[in-house]
Amino acid sequence: MTTCPVRPVPPVGRTVFPNRLKRTDHRMKIALITAGAAGMYCGSCMHDNTLAAAMIQLGHETLLVPTFTPIRSDEEDVSQQRVFFGGINVYLQQKSFLFRMTPWFVDRLLDFPKLLRWVSRFASRTPYHEMGDLTLSMLEGTHGKQRKEVSKMVDWLENDIRPDVLIFSNVLLSGVIPEIKSRLNKPILATLQGDDIFLDALPESYRSRCMSQIRENAKSIDGYITTSDYYADFMAEYMNLPREAMHTIYPGLKLTGHGAEQPFRAEPPYTVGYFARICPEKGFHQFVDAFLAYSGLPDAPPCRIRVSGWLGEQYRAFFQEQMAKLAAAGLSDRVEYVESPTLADKVRFMQSLDILSVPTEYREPKGLYILEALANGVPVVQPGHGSFPELVARTGGGLTVEPNQPQALARGWQTLLADPDRRRACAEQGKRIVWDYFTDRRMAEETLAMLERYLPQSSPATVGASAD
Repeated sequence: MTTCPVRPVPPVGRTVFPNRLKRTDHRMKIALITAGAAGMYCGSCMHDNTLAAAMIQLGHETLLVPTFTPIRSDEEDVSQQRVFFGGINVYLQQKSFLFRMTPWFVDRLLDFPKLLRWVSRFASRTPYHEMGDLTLSMLEGTHGKQRKEVSKMVDWLENDIRPDVLIFSNVLLSGVIPEIKSRLNKPILATLQGDDIFLDALPESYRSRCMSQIRENAKSIDGYITTSDYYADFMAEYMNLPREAMHTIYPGLKLTGHGAEQPFRAEPPYTVGYFARICPEKGFHQFVDAFLAYSGLPDAPPCRIRVSGWLGEQYRAFFQEQMAKLAAAGLSDRVEYVESPTLADKVRFMQSLDILSVPTEYREPKGLYILEALANGVPVVQPGHGSFPELVARTGGGLTVEPNQPQALARGWQTLLADPDRRRACAEQGKRIVWDYFTDRRMAEETLAMLERYLPQSSPATVGASAD
């Protein structure tokens, strides 16, 4: 078990991060291509929306371009209304030759955002392992069945937008990149933030072919952005990509609404919370098992659990199974599920907690919920894999335990709940460092400084100074 140190909290503005970069003074026109998540609250969508909004605030013309479906965020949505590679068209073109020949005005009707939102309620239930043929075709770009969709996006970028630089939110969208590179000849970067999770869920016959096609498409990618050093190291090996082309830029939060002072609870009963999509890969069942284990620990301070996050129809049976386990143990009166559809709801939920834990089974590349908890003075207990050790080490905001071990998670809760001084130190230090460093402005400044390296010196983007 790795714990946060009990030491004086460093003053705001004094924390040193070696990757911190100077703000760029050049205006840019940036196309940020993101992927909608079929109506779900998605960490990648929210990250991209926050980044785009912050770059706009700094004076750079930034277009957040959704693909597949409109994005969903609990902050102001700054994305474009037009959706490219609309999920209905992509699916129909995969299944029928006729839809590969329809005129574009017909396709635009099927890309209508309200229709895509409605259909996404059903699309979100499709398991990843059933999407191998569609994923491969999309990655094949102009050689795939969605070549008409490739033409739409590239024509729009070339004729209407003419960006200085493009960022793709994942390499699963890379099928269109070679054609963009050929026609626009602009710097193209790709963010790596969970691509392996989707690829690992595909049948092996498709997974290997998809990865091979991604590596071929990557020849047209100039660089990569990762959300942690862990994920940069991992993806360089996983995808056989050049590690030197990867730039770690830690996620940042728009902190408006977060961080109101709350009384510190030094006496039980305490509350441990889970805030994430409620599904097996996020480890909700391990969270429940940890609470069952905690309830049997000798001398464990009295505690209850609160649960929130997006709950899709396909996981309601799974959720009810976990609730049944708690009921069988006589713990139903010590668990509460809370819907949090808005930012204000999420902040209120976080501020009601004494500890947050999201024991993911996969190796999380970002962990935005960790930063959101710390922004509100709530320490964390997390499995020691993925980006979690990195975030805990950089913030001092909690502790990590053995992954996939509910007993270890329960003992981690006991460690902090039984030691108010340590818990207070983790809460205060984590909050100060998040407010000092893990901000949307810092994320945007570092991204802009990195993008500028890829622009030619004579680029029109170097004219003028960005807004303060």
